[in-house]
Amino acid sequence: MRGAAPVSEAEFERLVGELNESISGSDSSDSESDEEDATGGQKGGGDTTLSALLKKQAKIADASGAEEVAAVARKRKRGAGKPPMLWFTCGSLPGEVNLGVYRAILSDAEQEDENGLAETIRKKQIPPQQVGAKKEESNEGDEGGVKLPVTPQIGPHYFLCMIGGGHFAAMIVALAPKTGKKNTGQSERQATVVAHKTFHRYTTRRKQGGSQSANDSAKGAAHSAGSSLRRYNEAALTSEVRALLSEWKDMIDTADLLFIRATGSTNRRTLYGPYDGQILRHNDPRIRGFPFSTRRATQSELMRSFIELTRVKVSRIDEAALAAAAEAAVAAQATPPSRTSTPSKPTKPKPTPEEEEALLHSSQLQALIRRSKAPALVSYIQSNNLSPNFRFHPLDTDKNYHAPTPLHLAAHMNAPVLVLALLTKAKADPAVANLDEKTPFELAGDRATRDAFRIARYELGDEAADWSAARVPAGVSRAEVEKASSAEKAEEAAREAERRKTETERLRQEEEQREQERREKRVGKGKALGSAGLTEKTAGEKREEEARGLTPEMRMRLERERRARAAEERLKRMQGGR
Repeated sequence: MRGAAPVSEAEFERLVGELNESISGSDSSDSESDEEDATGGQKGGGDTTLSALLKKQAKIADASGAEEVAAVARKRKRGAGKPPMLWFTCGSLPGEVNLGVYRAILSDAEQEDENGLAETIRKKQIPPQQVGAKKEESNEGDEGGVKLPVTPQIGPHYFLCMIGGGHFAAMIVALAPKTGKKNTGQSERQATVVAHKTFHRYTTRRKQGGSQSANDSAKGAAHSAGSSLRRYNEAALTSEVRALLSEWKDMIDTADLLFIRATGSTNRRTLYGPYDGQILRHNDPRIRGFPFSTRRATQSELMRSFIELTRVKVSRIDEAALAAAAEAAVAAQATPPSRTSTPSKPTKPKPTPEEEEALLHSSQLQALIRRSKAPALVSYIQSNNLSPNFRFHPLDTDKNYHAPTPLHLAAHMNAPVLVLALLTKAKADPAVANLDEKTPFELAGDRATRDAFRIARYELGDEAADWSAARVPAGVSRAEVEKASSAEKAEEAAREAERRKTETERLRQEEEQREQERREKRVGKGKALGSAGLTEKTAGEKREEEARGLTPEMRMRLERERRARAAEERLKRMQGGR
C-alpha cells in the first residue's frame, strides 16, 4: 500500500474523520471527482471511504516529494560549477592585481546577493581588540586545550573541528583579532582563540588505515590485544568528543559558520550521531568543509586553516596576455597543419615475386642451419635448384651482413657437421667472403669446426677450390683428426684424474684436521712424552677410551659387564680370605 506505515483502528477512524472534513470543504471539481469515486464505490462495495483516504495520502506524498525534488534541484543549481574563490578588483591597484577570498566564509544568503559581496566582506572586517594587562581566567584542560570562559561575550566567531585517525582537534575563534606587541615593540594582529581542545587515542593500526570498527565490519571481529585496545579507545574518543561538544553547545549554536573535516563514516558518526543530546547535525546550513588540503588534526593545523580562510589572497594576472594567448591557441587549432612542415614517412616498396621467393628460401635455410639438420639442408638446396653459395635476403640486416651464405652461418654457429656436409655434398665454395672480407673458415670459433674445413680439403683435393684464398690450412684425414682428438681427450682425462686425485687428497686432509680438532675439543690435547716414557693412564681414562665411539646401549652393556666382573672379583677375594 505505497510503502505507508500501518496504523491502529483508532488512528484509522481519525484519518477518516479528517478526510470527511477535507471532502466537505473542497471545491466543485473535487466534489465532482468525489461523486464519481462514490459511484464507483457503490459498484465495488464498501471501499469508498478507504479509496478516498488512500488517494488523499497519495496526493500529500506526491506534493511533499515534489517539494523535496525542487529543493534538491535548487540546491544543486546554487552550488554547481562555482569556484572556491571569489576574485575582486580595486581601483586603487593596478589592473592585473586581483584580491580573492574563499567563498566558504560567506553564508548562503550572502552568496546569492552578488551585488553586495564587497560590502558583506567589508562588514566582516571587525576592528581589533586591545589586549589588557589582566587576562581572563580560564580552566586548562587535562589533554591540552583551553575551556570556555565564564562569560563568553566575544561577538561573531567560527567553530573549527578536525577528526581522523584517532586525532581530534576543535577550536572556537573570534572574528575580532587582538593586537599585541612583539619583542621588538612592534604591534601585530593575532587570532583571538576563545577555546581549543585536542584529543588523541590509538584507534588505527599502523600502515593499515581505517578504524577498528570498520575493519570488524568488513573482516569480522578480531580477538587480539591490540584490536581490543583500539575498540576501547574508539569508544573513549567518541565519548570525549561528544562531551566536549555538549560543553561548547552555547558557543557552537551562536557560531556564524562551522568548519568541519571528518573523514570516514566512523568519524562522521562520532560528530553527527544520531545520539541523545546531539549537538551537530549534518543538514546544518552553517557547516562548511575546508576548501583546501589539510594535515593531521592538531591545534596548529586548525590555526593555519583559520588564517588561510580569513586572509585575502593576492593574484597578479595580465588579462591582455591571457587573451592574446587564448586567441593564439584558437588560431593554431583552426589553422590546418602544413603539409611541408612534417615530412611524411617514405612508403616501403612492395617486394617483387623474385624477392619474396628469396626471402622464403632465406628463412627456410636459416631455420635448418639453426636446428643442425644437415641432410635436410643439403636436400633443400638440391631440390630447389639453389646455389650452395646462396645469398640470404635481405642483405642489409646485421645477421646477413656477417653471415651472408649458408657456409658462413654454419661456421659462425660452430657446426662442423653442417660445414662438412655443405663442402663435400653441396659443393659450397669456401673462398666466398662476406662484406667484411672474411671467409667462412675465419668465422669458425672452435677447433672441431676448423678441422671440418681441413678434412674437406683432404677429401676433395687441392684442385676442388681455392683453399689458399679461403685461408684453410693443409688438409688432414679423418683418422688423423680422430687420433689427435683421442690424444687430446686422453690428455684432458689424465689432467682431470690428477685434479680429482689432488682434490680428494685435499678434502681427506681437511676432514682429518677437522676430526682432530673435534677430538681435541672433546677430550683435550694429548700429553707430551717424558723422559721416563709414557704416563700410566688412570682407570677413568681407560674406561673413557673403551667407551669412545659406542652407542648408549653398547655403553650400558659394557658397564654391566664391568660391574659383574668386579662383583665376581670381590666374591673370590672374600672366599680366599676365609
